[in-house]
Amino acid sequence: MTQVWRKLISTVTLASLAACGGGGGGSTGSTGSTGGTTTGGQTSAGCSLVERENWAFGVLKEWYLFPETLPSSLSTAGYTTVPDYIDALTATARSQRRDRYFTYLTSIADETAYYTSGSSAGFGFRVATDATAGTATITEGFETAPAYAAGIDRGDRIDAIGTTTADLRTVSSIIASEGVAGVTNAFGPTTAGVTRVLRVIGPSGTRTVSVTKADYSLEPLSPRYGVKVIDDGGHKVGYINLRTFITTADAGLRDAFANFKSQGVTEVVIDLRYNGGGLVATAELIGDLLGANRFTSDIFDKQTFRPEKTSNNVTRTFQPSAQSIAPTRIAFIGTGATASASELVINGMVPYLGTNMALVGANTYGKPVGQIAIDKSSCDDRLRVIAFATQNGSGNANYFDGLATTVPVTCRAGDDATKPLGDVTEASLRAALDFVEGKPCSAGAIASGEQVAQSAHARELLTPLQPTVAQREVTGLF
Repeated sequence: MTQVWRKLISTVTLASLAACGGGGGGSTGSTGSTGGTTTGGQTSAGCSLVERENWAFGVLKEWYLFPETLPSSLSTAGYTTVPDYIDALTATARSQRRDRYFTYLTSIADETAYYTSGSSAGFGFRVATDATAGTATITEGFETAPAYAAGIDRGDRIDAIGTTTADLRTVSSIIASEGVAGVTNAFGPTTAGVTRVLRVIGPSGTRTVSVTKADYSLEPLSPRYGVKVIDDGGHKVGYINLRTFITTADAGLRDAFANFKSQGVTEVVIDLRYNGGGLVATAELIGDLLGANRFTSDIFDKQTFRPEKTSNNVTRTFQPSAQSIAPTRIAFIGTGATASASELVINGMVPYLGTNMALVGANTYGKPVGQIAIDKSSCDDRLRVIAFATQNGSGNANYFDGLATTVPVTCRAGDDATKPLGDVTEASLRAALDFVEGKPCSAGAIASGEQVAQSAHARELLTPLQPTVAQREVTGLF
């Protein structure tokens, strides 16, 4: 089974750690404070495998939200990588579904590049596979990336992959022999300069194109459909499709809500169907922009650490701004790929909107916990460790099985990749518009605790076993 990673990144400053030479947790956007090499009372000055593994164990012993699940000791013998050792340390919490590969090792440099600018290397599309049908479908193409320049976009189906036209292999044969992981392998390494030949079937017919991976900066709000005011039969509805929670989303979000406010928009659809999360600060900004009628004493979210770390707890109240609106009805579009910071936003609004908000589409992933960053800067190591739980103003922090049990109204709807995102006839957006306009949910409620794929056809966004920073947050990215 494909392992899926989701992240909610703390913007808490762990000043006490910084003062004593330990690691830090991200007050400055994504990067966090630069860490030292002293953790858990043990000094690890070098970058050998054993030193890095011991450092990781020390961090977990000090900060892990579920310390009772950690082994009292674990020999590093037999573990050839730090991630393998971390997986062994967190195995119990993972078996309990409390840490589904949310704790992991990454690169300081790579995280900084992604969370500050969306920088990554690849073709620049999301792809979803259907193991039963043996297909790979593009669910979204990114405007600044090579694939979009080659005419590849939502609704196209990748029929075959090769390094040249002479060695094209059909996706169906790849999946039949290697499973969906074979598609990841066929795409090649996530490195600028890697070229693949793709046979693509789409609205314009079948074509064969050569696409070379390149470095590009992902736009968190699409210039095509990221922000719209939809006039739907006389209803003015504000629509936002947010791809990922990174710093560069903030200005666009403020501008979007300023536009909504100027047009008197109070009905809103926020499309988070593929959004795997990111920065808490951006999630809290969305709460503020939806909070014109909230008191500054109203709680949006709380971050609560384990008992001996409660000095780091944070309670965030609404902080409305000049751009904020007072929504009367909100529909959030979600799927099993909607996680973490996306879920924080949805959960944060529940106490204040009640039945005037809905989750449309499918149940969300279920990640009511978040990471801090502990750095071993001399090795470019950043350990993202689950260290806090998130809860809303009513105290709800229990949605490990998704938000279907938390949001008062849910409405099942498909993800119709044959229609562009932002198209009022696309199934999920149509259902969301119907809800905010006061029409009944005709497709039925989402079952409590249900985990479903992204469509009725068992299509699931493809996730590599060893994802890049960008792939952890932009689900299905290649």
